[in-house]
Amino acid sequence: MAETRGAQPAISGARAEVVELRVNGIRHSVHTSPERSLLSVLREDLDLTGAKYGCGEGQCGACTVLVDGQPVRSCITRVSAVARKKITTIEGLAKNGRLHPVQEAFLEVDVMQCGYCTPGMILSAVALLKKHPHPSDEEIERSMEGNVCRCGTYPRIRAALRIAAQKMELLSKEGGHAAGT
Repeated sequence: MAETRGAQPAISGARAEVVELRVNGIRHSVHTSPERSLLSVLREDLDLTGAKYGCGEGQCGACTVLVDGQPVRSCITRVSAVARKKITTIEGLAKNGRLHPVQEAFLEVDVMQCGYCTPGMILSAVALLKKHPHPSDEEIERSMEGNVCRCGTYPRIRAALRIAAQKMELLSKEGGHAAGT
């Protein structure tokens, strides 16, 4: 099922056009300027507010979403660059009423304080664990260094990733698949 959303004002003289997006398994036709940021389209046109505006420069990671399974800073990504690609936001990570193992682990370890960075952290962690099912502490730190947590919960984030890796391994052995992966 495709949804068509209303026109947004053109940006810097760019003409509005229909951009086809596939977000969380749903096809959307958005009438917008192809120059708009993916973040603004997700939040303003599709009402998906999990990705947050932080620095606006792709440095803090609050706006992170997955595009074809890779973490992308949606604040600096033009919506035209991701047309027809598979976009996953935090809202689309849980499947069949079950949280993704990374989401479960973040809750178990009580990672969140303010929670502003959490969606971006979780999506970056999902991408890491898909690529490296048993990451070392160094791999975790390297992968997550583009995600800023102002509350400083980094030790809990590392602990949550270790737990999530175990959960995902267990699901794999049981023949199940981690939601959203």
